[in-house]
Amino acid sequence: MDKIVETARHRTAWKVSRWASDEDRRAGRTYAEDEARRLFGAAQFTEVEGNILLNEGINQLWTILCSSGGTKYDSSNAQLGTGTSSTGEQATDSALTSGVWKGMMASYPTYGTSQKATWKSEFLSAEANQAWNEFSVRNGASADLMLNRKVSAQGTKTSGQVWELTLEITLS
Repeated sequence: MDKIVETARHRTAWKVSRWASDEDRRAGRTYAEDEARRLFGAAQFTEVEGNILLNEGINQLWTILCSSGGTKYDSSNAQLGTGTSSTGEQATDSALTSGVWKGMMASYPTYGTSQKATWKSEFLSAEANQAWNEFSVRNGASADLMLNRKVSAQGTKTSGQVWELTLEITLS
């Protein structure tokens, strides 16, 4: 008798999109590589794969899946955050250093097709003006349970700039 081996895979992609102003964002302006690096310390559009699922987030997922309790990572609760720490990810992490959290943009998160969920937040002119070195999604300020964490230096956002942070998790 052949043994059945069950596996699950996930792909996580963090995307950061940067504009020097809200006007440039609305106009869909694309900057030359050297100009983007001068303005943001990074390319205008970057994608970083991977992250670590955190113990508290995994436990919350099981609570949501197996009961009528728990706080979902949905449009009412979910927040994407960025922080300043460059310390590596640990499954026991539960906070971002100098974390700035932002709720979802309209119509996010998306889910239910392509085995994928996508969260997206927009950080306006006066928000998260700091180094963007770590990222997470949590299920709101009250529940405050981070699902995952990724460390990747993505430049420093300054006043006047508008940056968008997107998280995609695909399971197969």
